Amino acid sequence: MDERKRKLLKEIVEVYIKTVKPVGSKALCNKFKCSSATIRNEMAHLEELGYLEKNHISSGRIPSEKGYKYYVKNLMEPEKLNGKDMLKLQTIFANHDLELSDAITQCMEIISELTNYTSVVLGNSSKDNLLLQINIITISPNQVVAVVCTDKGHVENKTFNLKEGTDLNELIKVSELINKRLVGTPIDEVSERLELEIKPIIQKQIKQYETIYHIFYDAFNDFVLNNSNNVHMSGRTKIFEQPEYNNVDEIKRLANKLEDMAFIKKIESNEASDDEVKIYIGEETEFDPNVTIIRKKYTINGEEKTIAIIGPKRMDYQRIVSLLNYIDAEVDSRKEEYGNNE
Repeated sequence: MDERKRKLLKEIVEVYIKTVKPVGSKALCNKFKCSSATIRNEMAHLEELGYLEKNHISSGRIPSEKGYKYYVKNLMEPEKLNGKDMLKLQTIFANHDLELSDAITQCMEIISELTNYTSVVLGNSSKDNLLLQINIITISPNQVVAVVCTDKGHVENKTFNLKEGTDLNELIKVSELINKRLVGTPIDEVSERLELEIKPIIQKQIKQYETIYHIFYDAFNDFVLNNSNNVHMSGRTKIFEQPEYNNVDEIKRLANKLEDMAFIKKIESNEASDDEVKIYIGEETEFDPNVTIIRKKYTINGEEKTIAIIGPKRMDYQRIVSLLNYIDAEVDSRKEEYGNNE
């Protein structure tokens, strides 16, 4: 592809992204200082090469999936964020009362609002968390809080109202037994080991063993239920505001995928060296052939997270990459500020 074709393809992709209208030769004559016939010939060559396509004989051209991929790899230049976008994200990161992971989640919600695309934040599921400890905190003689902590820094609290006569000392004794025997166990396996290993012991030693056993069983079970998917999605229906999605069957098909956690989890990054913003278009998303997914992986406090934007193939690539690069820079700055202990 020569330089003029490269510039022509770049212009057609960027105009189509903004206007959602096929681009004709007349619209490009002034910019490229060429006759309409010359532009048509160049566009025809780009179509033969597979970078452009047209819907019907009289229409202008639109980028093909191959054209978008070439644009992203060779022609795209991340744009400078406008002041309004930057201010909204800066406000989130300036709030140091927010955990870094929560700041990222809120920024993704803002990006979804700004762009009318769907955003996703994926973290490790409960099976990736190992039990670090469980503590019992007494609130009153008849109420306690069970605090479950994992090696990834996840903490879940569950409040229990105790039956009359429950011995708090026995409750603490069982928590110490669990911490002695089950630390390092994957959280989703703790309940099973609780049944097989802990229950037989406390059955012999603890007077109200059934009541106390169920307190711990419920605490661990709640943790697994609350963290089984560990997916935060914003703007699930925002993508359907894009003009590409005007077909009822297409909307239903994509909506079903956005509701299916098995499909959503496919977005998660499993690449060890995936430390840059990555763009997947059409079939290569492994999610849906008619979308683009732009994603980034982070490691925060030892836990891996993946953030992603889902939109049409006619996504505003320059803006999304700039927004995610800005988040990336803020995350690095915050981690440095706190000694990478976030």
